Amino acid sequence: MENGETEEVELTSASVNRDSERVGPDCFELLTVLGKGAYGKVFQVRKVQGSQTGKIFAMKVLKKAKIVCSAKDTAHTRAEREILETVRHPFIVDLWYAFQTGGKLYLILECLSGGELFMQLEKEGIFMEDTACFYLAEITLALGHLHSNGIIYRDLKPENIMLNHEGHIKLTDFGLCKESIHDGSVTHTFCGTIEYMAPEILNRSGHNRAVDWWSLGALMYDMMTGSPPFSAENRKKTIEKILKCKLNLPPYLTPDARELIKKLLKKNPAQRLGSSKADCADIQKQPFFRHINWDDLLNKRVEPPYRPSLHSDEDVSQFDSRFTKQTPVDSPDDTTLSDSANHAFSGFTYVAPSVLESLKEGFSVEPRLRPVRRHNSSPRTPISPLSEPFKISIDGEEEPPAQAPPLPAENGASKPIRTPGRNKKQKGRRGGK
Repeated sequence: MENGETEEVELTSASVNRDSERVGPDCFELLTVLGKGAYGKVFQVRKVQGSQTGKIFAMKVLKKAKIVCSAKDTAHTRAEREILETVRHPFIVDLWYAFQTGGKLYLILECLSGGELFMQLEKEGIFMEDTACFYLAEITLALGHLHSNGIIYRDLKPENIMLNHEGHIKLTDFGLCKESIHDGSVTHTFCGTIEYMAPEILNRSGHNRAVDWWSLGALMYDMMTGSPPFSAENRKKTIEKILKCKLNLPPYLTPDARELIKKLLKKNPAQRLGSSKADCADIQKQPFFRHINWDDLLNKRVEPPYRPSLHSDEDVSQFDSRFTKQTPVDSPDDTTLSDSANHAFSGFTYVAPSVLESLKEGFSVEPRLRPVRRHNSSPRTPISPLSEPFKISIDGEEEPPAQAPPLPAENGASKPIRTPGRNKKQKGRRGGK
């Protein structure tokens, strides 16, 4: 592909009986910077050409030259793009378009204007049980859907959970997902965010979808107490606590909440709730969720506990002002990559089936105005569209546990893992926990 040339999406007669629509950067007007990192930026944009003209989206821009330097980053970028195409669920972010130029990759996602769940936790301190129950129930359905497609998420935390304009949750950031993990399958990649990582990831014993239910338990504890269940002043000590320390539950939690947290935070994955073939169905049956009508929840007939205060589709008040105050500029694409490097991103182009159908019918669909968030405001997460996780190996070519690198040094000199805990900000919220 020549430098600066946009990949064309051919909408053939076999698919939509229409001529092609060229989808590229010039189809979108930059409105606001939502996030910025080592690999590129995330913008709020308005579509100005073709189908869905006038609609607001989030545009994630990644620099090929920085991604192709690492085979594992390339693999995870492709995996994220493929998973977003494969998975459609009310509580998972929607991908609308994907395209590329000579030096950049573009993902056009729904704009999740409610911001991060993390920011809500910062404001509230802790969630009351009925509020936590609502969010945890929607997350449970999202994780269950991923698992039913053989996908484990591996990075559940408040920064990766966004709220749409109505207050419903959306899982975002699929860069650490692993595909083709079905019953009996395990994987060994050491990745995630320390405070929410299951013991079997940390001790490199091989893991499966049960790691997501551990993370749900850690998230539940965080929501209801003010911090994750195991945390310390550095990463090494946090890992030691997760592997060795007994779970401490504050006395004010209700018996139902205590029971669910204990079952989710079993250090032995075989004993953990959700580890059976029933997966999320076992979690849905727990007394903690006894007031949830799961069919109503899935169809968004349950009113969220919090509705973001938004004045327009372009309102970015729920995002970090460090980014929203910046001038939105997509820097010129002057990179020339080799044919082999570009080949790594072949097949990246995508148009959502609903868009194709609208072209076939001759009208524009109404997108479900929910913007995509990037985890940039969190002190626990580095500012990077790809999250810059610690990933030992390329998916599909994983090293066995014995070859994994050593634990990170206490002084943080090695950078195997994402930035840990909320640090000072965490200690300041919810009573100095």
